[in-house]
Amino acid sequence: MVRYLILRASSLGLSLVAASVVIFALIEVVPGDPATYMMGLNATEENLAALRAELGLDAPMHLRYLDWVGGMLRGDFGMSYTYRVPVAELVLDRIWVSLPLAIYALTLSTLIAFPIGILAAARRGTITDHGIMGATQLGIAVPNFWFAMLLVLVFAVHLRWVSAGGFPGWSDPVAAITALTLPAVALALPQASILARVMRSALLDTLDRDYIRTARAKGLSRPQAIRRHALRNAMIPVLTIIGLQFSFLIAGAIIIENVFFLPGLGRLIFQGITQRDLIVVESVTMLLVFAVIMVTFLVDLAYALIDPRLRQR
Repeated sequence: MVRYLILRASSLGLSLVAASVVIFALIEVVPGDPATYMMGLNATEENLAALRAELGLDAPMHLRYLDWVGGMLRGDFGMSYTYRVPVAELVLDRIWVSLPLAIYALTLSTLIAFPIGILAAARRGTITDHGIMGATQLGIAVPNFWFAMLLVLVFAVHLRWVSAGGFPGWSDPVAAITALTLPAVALALPQASILARVMRSALLDTLDRDYIRTARAKGLSRPQAIRRHALRNAMIPVLTIIGLQFSFLIAGAIIIENVFFLPGLGRLIFQGITQRDLIVVESVTMLLVFAVIMVTFLVDLAYALIDPRLRQR
């Protein structure tokens, strides 16, 4: 197990190095000059050169890359060109919106997907199974940003139960959770549809195994066989999808955060791109890549906890 952890940690480190090179290179080749954006079209070449020197943009690319990576290793993500505050402060302010939103959406997705996926597998071939699969197909097909706007139209504009957007902060937890509810639902339903279909497929594959037939022959009912034997053995692909979904919910909620005007990491990246705040885009993207890789690493560890055969290997 120690050797396995060392190998996985080494793979994680190499993935981070490769990701940092790709992110830095892609951001550098994007057209547009941050100094020109900040000072306007009428700025003189002398003023632009002075601002580039102040921001460190006049240094060679490889030196700026090494300075950026070295700063991140020390916990220094650089200084925002636009806000003139450390990027770490911006991240700390915004992560308390994005992370609770991702956890909230993933919790809703799991609570919805598990029961209907298990029900569809237990009622295979019946009208219940076909109805659930049809509903999940619709949930996958509908874009989450369109569903988000529909939620705003119904619950904020017509019913006036919640506000259409914004985030009041965590000083009032009830108001904060209320503000995150519609975005979480908009993110959760498409993910729940995917997860329910994976749960059904994994269970159906497990229910055809010999040990399930043996359990049934010993007197267990179908629900008991699913609960005691099939469910745990079907969790490997389900855990994979949950890990991928959590990574997506952290890193891929840019559109939803903009629909609901949430001050999260996704909206911060969007603003950084439009304002040519390269250091913000690079650092926040790298942080999100690190979160995705760490979630994948934790999912791999969860495999060994669930399946004893993996621990023996």
